[in-house]
Amino acid sequence: MKLRKLRMGMVGGGPGAFIGAVHRIAASIDGEIELVCGAFSSDPEKSKKAGEMLHLPDNRVYGSYKEMIRRETELPPGERMDFISIVTPNHVHFEPTKLALESGFHVVLDKPMTFDLAEAKKLQEIAKKSQLFFCLTHTYTGYPMVKEARQQVLSGKFGKIRKIYVEYPQGWLSTFLEGSDQKQAAWRTDPSKSGIAGCIGDIGTHAFNLAEYVSGLKTVKICADINIVVEGRKLDDDGAVLLKYDNGASGVLFASQIAAGEENNVKVRVYGEKGSIEWKQEDANSLLVKWLDKPKEVWRTGTGYVSSYAAHNSRTPAGHPEGYLEAFANLYRNFALCVKAQMAGEKPKEEWLDFPGIEEGVRGMAFIENVIKSGKSEQKWVDFAV
Repeated sequence: MKLRKLRMGMVGGGPGAFIGAVHRIAASIDGEIELVCGAFSSDPEKSKKAGEMLHLPDNRVYGSYKEMIRRETELPPGERMDFISIVTPNHVHFEPTKLALESGFHVVLDKPMTFDLAEAKKLQEIAKKSQLFFCLTHTYTGYPMVKEARQQVLSGKFGKIRKIYVEYPQGWLSTFLEGSDQKQAAWRTDPSKSGIAGCIGDIGTHAFNLAEYVSGLKTVKICADINIVVEGRKLDDDGAVLLKYDNGASGVLFASQIAAGEENNVKVRVYGEKGSIEWKQEDANSLLVKWLDKPKEVWRTGTGYVSSYAAHNSRTPAGHPEGYLEAFANLYRNFALCVKAQMAGEKPKEEWLDFPGIEEGVRGMAFIENVIKSGKSEQKWVDFAV
């Protein structure tokens, strides 16, 4: 296994961006990755300014992602970037990812994967041909106790899964924030940048992914109620979805960005014949395990009794909080370990391979399109088409 750090290039994440800084922090936490270059904005001057703030050499700060990929490809293998982190708005996901994969670079991409399902399917074909690693940053699957929840459900200890509840309430778009100079609100509510969905694409996809990840089930039918609550808004800011899964279980998904007073309390509950699990981000170190015939259990991060998946994704002893940045970092670390294994001609461990990829990206885009289709239809139940 090569011991050097992986060299990362970044597309997006310049002045005024939120998620770019989160990606950079997450990538750096474990010492596996270093940022060596970037095209941080479509405006070359803004990209240059971002590069200066990040203390990158002038010749590794580029005016566009096309220039970055071309010039990095021309560098000797011992100097060029190993992978690209793409943290742009949705409409600038497909082209840089496509070019990166076709140019031989692994990719980490912020969610949702693309602007629409058609682009997602094209990327799936390109990624498969490339044999490169691709990570989609569905952050909440990186939490140790979410991984523990999945392992417990997959173990069969709860029997057949019958019901799934998942929710993601936010309140930050309770007013017409996009009417101000708020950059995040502006692009996330703009159909030309976000696509056909607002809330459902932005946070509904997280909830959808979390439910399928923890349960191990696939959605086969949905029935959606989608709303635009704030006057003047162009995309949905609230929604609820009924789901049917491939084992016959049913589910309820709730996502809203107009739930005044709420922050980011993502929560998932999975009920089986014999018991259930419950996890929420506001108490991320805990997993509740409930039974029909015995007391409730509280499982905790960093303890000696959790699965190898939870243990691998924990960094501190029990009682020391690990949160959003660490969960994000788990995705980067697992991705990096897999890339390093491939470079060394070794097989990655199963725990390392446990991060969201192309399939999750395609299903996320299918979720968006099916939910919006159902939300607009009088015939509410629709088959989940991918």
